[in-house]
Amino acid sequence: MSSTHENLKICGIIAYMESNNKEMFYLTGDTHRDFTQVASFCDTVQSTVGDTLIILGDAGINYFGRGEDRTLKRQLATLPITLFCIHGNHEQRPETLGYRETAWRGGTVYWEPEYPNLLFAKDGEVYDIGDKKCIAIGGAYSVDKMLRLAEGWGWWPDEQPSAETRARVEARLDAADWHVDVVFSHTCPLKYEPQEMYMSCINQAAVDKTTEKWLDAIEDRLTYDRWYCGHYHTDKTIDKIRFLFNDFIEMQFRYR
Repeated sequence: MSSTHENLKICGIIAYMESNNKEMFYLTGDTHRDFTQVASFCDTVQSTVGDTLIILGDAGINYFGRGEDRTLKRQLATLPITLFCIHGNHEQRPETLGYRETAWRGGTVYWEPEYPNLLFAKDGEVYDIGDKKCIAIGGAYSVDKMLRLAEGWGWWPDEQPSAETRARVEARLDAADWHVDVVFSHTCPLKYEPQEMYMSCINQAAVDKTTEKWLDAIEDRLTYDRWYCGHYHTDKTIDKIRFLFNDFIEMQFRYR
């Protein structure tokens, strides 16, 4: 995206906020513990904690599971925005770290009372965001798993959705007659993988595509308007699938 286009888009967001004074919902991709661009975006659009930024996995807030994470959370708690994070693969699941569950927008999220603006999606939950029904489906396989294990970096065996999680997601879709407005996921259905983003040093035949194949089967059955995902470190659109990494975009609603 050109800087001129990006500036015009941000100016349009600010103009809308000033004229409508409504809560805003934005999306972006993997941050991997670097929130410099998030802070800059908040400053540019003059956000408040009543606004929400949806991070499509690998926010990295729950990477260490100890003091380093607390330091980061204290910093993020000062941001004038609420972060709603889909689970990625380079981070620990909040349910394994003692997070509490609480109700949020018709669904359940994980949170800690010390950091009320940091929310983490529970896979299979459907959230009412604006006039949209939005389902969260996090997780993915780490293609750098062997390197992480060899170097002692963070890797967790529950990075992909478990059989229990997959059953919960499908049960929620059954209850919704396989119709939602929006899907938030970390990885994407197999048929939409941006193959140009494959790492040349990785043998794709050795990559576990279980989650992508499962999402493929879901996408074949599901009636939806938009699907947002991260993971691949690219900003592009394929059909109704929107990949996000560096871009920040505003969710669109029928009432606007």
